[in-house]
Formats: sequence, C-alpha cells, structure tokens
Amino acid sequence: MKRRKSPEPVTMFEALIPIAGLVFLVGVSFYLFGDGGADGPNQVALVVATMLAVFVGWRRGHSVASLGEAANASVSSGIGAILILLAVGALIGTWALCGTIVAMVYYGLQLLNPDYFYVTACAICALISFAIGTSWTVAGTVGIGLIGIAQSMGLSPAITAGAVISGAYFGDKSSPLSDSANLAAAAAGVDLYHHVRETLLTSLVAIVITLGVFYLLGSPAEFDASAEIAAMQGAFYISPVLFLPLVLVVVLTLFKLPAFTTIFLGALAGAVVAVFVEPARVLAFAAAREGVPVPIAMLKGVWLALASGYTSTTGNPELDTLLTRGGMDSMLTTIWLIIAALAFGGVVEKCGVIERLIAPVVNWAKSGGALVASLVGATVATNIVTADQFIAVVLPARMFKNAFAMRGYAPIVLSRSVGDSATTTGALIPWNSCGAYMAVTLGVPTLSYAPFAVFCVVSPLLTVAIAYAGIRMPRVPQVHPGTSTEGGPPTPVHGDSK
Repeated sequence: MKRRKSPEPVTMFEALIPIAGLVFLVGVSFYLFGDGGADGPNQVALVVATMLAVFVGWRRGHSVASLGEAANASVSSGIGAILILLAVGALIGTWALCGTIVAMVYYGLQLLNPDYFYVTACAICALISFAIGTSWTVAGTVGIGLIGIAQSMGLSPAITAGAVISGAYFGDKSSPLSDSANLAAAAAGVDLYHHVRETLLTSLVAIVITLGVFYLLGSPAEFDASAEIAAMQGAFYISPVLFLPLVLVVVLTLFKLPAFTTIFLGALAGAVVAVFVEPARVLAFAAAREGVPVPIAMLKGVWLALASGYTSTTGNPELDTLLTRGGMDSMLTTIWLIIAALAFGGVVEKCGVIERLIAPVVNWAKSGGALVASLVGATVATNIVTADQFIAVVLPARMFKNAFAMRGYAPIVLSRSVGDSATTTGALIPWNSCGAYMAVTLGVPTLSYAPFAVFCVVSPLLTVAIAYAGIRMPRVPQVHPGTSTEGGPPTPVHGDSK
C-alpha cells in the first residue's frame, strides 16, 4: 500500500481500533490471570495494542520511524516516575531492615482503634498529604505502615489501601504544594491560590463523604494486640529513633526537594539507622564470609536491602510476611508496565486518536453540566489511554479551553473540573503510572482497592453533579467565534517532583 506523504487525520473507526483492542486484550488478561495480569499479561496486551496503533498511524501517513520516536519520547517522559519507583523500593527495603516499618506498626497497634481504623487512616493521610502535597510520598511511607497495622489487626488490606489512597489524593488535588494542582491551574490559565480555594470546596465535601463511608465500613471488633506487640519487642529494638528516616522524608518534602532525591535519601537514612541500631541484624542479613571486615559486611547488608529488599527470618510468620519486602528489583515488573503503557500513549497521541475521540464530545455538549461531564469523561479516557496523570491534566484542558470560553464559563471552572477528575482517577487504572505505583507500593492490586478508593471515585462525580446543578459555575464575557484562546503550557515532561 502506498503511504501518503503527509499524515491525515484518523477516522472515528480507526481511532477506536487501538482503544477497543486494548480494552479487549486487558479484559482477556483479567479473565485468564485475574489480579496477576499486572505481572506480565497486561504488558503484553499493551504492546499488542501499541502495534495496532502503529498500523493505524502508518495507514494515515505517519512513518514507522516517527511513531517510534513518539513512543520513545513518551517513555522518556516517564523516567522521573520510574526513578521514584526505584527509590521507593530501596526505601521499603532499608526501612524493613532497620525497623522503621515495625515501629510504625508497633505504635499504631497501641494508638489506633480497629473499630475506627479505616476512617482514622484516611484522615491521617489526608492531613499529611495536604501538608506536603504529594500522594506518592504519603503512600510510600505512612501508607506502608498503615497496611502493616491493618494486616496485624486482621483488617482488610484492600479497604485500608482505599483509605490511604483516598486521603493521599485529598492533598494531591488540593494542596498548593502539589505539582498536579499547579499544573491544572497553569493549564487553565488560573491563579494557583484561586484554583486551590475553589478545588478545596469540592475536596472538603468529597472527603467528608469519604470519611463517612469509611466510618460505616469499620465494625466493632474484639482485638488483642498483646501477642503481636510482644513478637515485635522480641525481634526488634523498638524506639522513636526508628522514625528518624520518616521525619527526614517529611522535612525534605516540605523543602520541596524532588521526590526521587527525598525518597532515596530516606532510604539511605534507613540504612544508616540499621547500621547503628541493628548492627547484628545487618551482619546476619549480609551473610558475609568469615574473615570479612565488619564495615564491609555492614555495607553488603544495607546494599542488599537497597537492591533486593529485606528477607525477615524472625520465625514469626506474620512478622516475616510483613517485613520480607522491598528492594529496587521489586519494582521492575511495575516499571515494565509503565514503559509499555507510556509507549502506547505516545503512539495514540501522535496518531491523533485522542483528539478524534474527544472532538465530537465537545461539539455534543451544549449545557454547562454536559460540558463538564464531557471534560471529566475526556480526562478519565486520557488517563486510561495515555497511562499518564500529567497528560490527562494538560491535554483535555487544552482541548476544552476554547469551548469553555466560547460558552462564557470562567477558566476556574475548567481548572477545578480537570483537577477533580484527572488527578484522582489515575490511581484507579491498573496500567496508569499512578495505579501501578499504588498497587506495588501498598501490595494490593489496583482492581482490589479501586472500589474502596472512595475519594477518587466521588471527586469526579461530585464536580459533574455541581455543574448540572449550576453551583460554582461563574461566567465571564463570551469569546466570539474565531477568537483563539488556545495555548497554555506544553505537555510536561515527567520530573521527579511527584
């Protein structure tokens, strides 16, 4: 077939081919492998769907080389997220080795009531995430401890993960320190603090609903933590000193250091604490040959924890299950998933698939409610197709910016709607970088915790509901046809500021 010299827009049928292919293949993967699809089968589905998108793009006149470059550029944009994943793996390994995770569980068992655990976990994560502005750091530090506490109490890890993620995304969506909030404001051309004030209105309503749901999910239960506490005291040195790596991570985050730097320094801090507080454990884990100098054996032990994670051998099955985790290599399967997903997103964006699918929706939406609902649907679809939260913020905002202006709505309506939907829904998608990160960090499959990530589900529904009700929909003088309001920031390259 003769290839055209200049690319032509894809037809609606052609735009649906890679999307339908991906949905079908992921569905088959889930049917065959269940939650284990993220361990490899989903990656295969994404690669096959990418090839379908390449074929569609080639038919429309794109060269295979240009489509490959688009895939490479998209994958390159995810390097920041990949580095953060590696840092989190290292952090989990050293925190398990030094006892920081044990300390969080130990004190949590004494302080947290199982009757109200879910609502308390959500509230704690919401407060911390609003203070530091990052969902990933909250999940990768406090979230890990809360999951451990839930397991020790015999509570549901899936519900706990939903509570952690709900609280974590409250701050990610509403804190002025959040990169997602900054990006949504910039994409819509709105002052950051105006955006934060407006977004807080929906966020506070959503978090109240969320806390109410988790309060109802908590059921009175008899729980005696004495056996678990005794096992931890017998196996580890328990002291507030073990919280030093956590304190360091929080302080560095408040100083707005990049997330990779912050988390990896937290991992190294865990290694230092392990050497000084648990030297015997480090030496035993290193299993160094006889005659090897102690400093070298120590180095080997913490190096292993950073690279391959910690393997607990206390003899207590529950404690060993809690602490045998971490290491950079534990993140490699998730990194494979993110690479495959970003390659797919880069190709379909290059082909114009997303624009082709969204354009009729923009034209269809006549009322303010329909326009916001269309934007929310577009952000969710972009999160699904591109597997990237930041693209889901910028791309729909750019495409809908002119439509909102033409119909007389203030830019704050656009920024709030994007923030309420794009920021939160990425964590609900298994192959999205956010969903993949949360699943591997908390040890709960995305599809298992998604029904309980109440805040992430309620936020986009709430922003649609208030739009249809005509609440908080300020208007400005309309832009006449032919006047361009397009522009805004370019699609961002992933940093490591998440």
